[in-house]
Amino acid sequence: MSFFKKKIPLEEGDYYLTPEGYKCFTEQYHLKRGYCCESGCRHCPYGYNKKTNRQD
Repeated sequence: MSFFKKKIPLEEGDYYLTPEGYKCFTEQYHLKRGYCCESGCRHCPYGYNKKTNRQD
């Protein structure tokens, strides 16, 4: 069994830079990736709530 995730090439619209200079992945990217990483991402389309540690 492989522990490495498939690398998804970044395309236009997959992320934007925050005022602090960090990459912020968009809903488009998360849907392409196909799963929730449970990190409390700002644009999570899977409804994960980091405070309750569950998907709503």
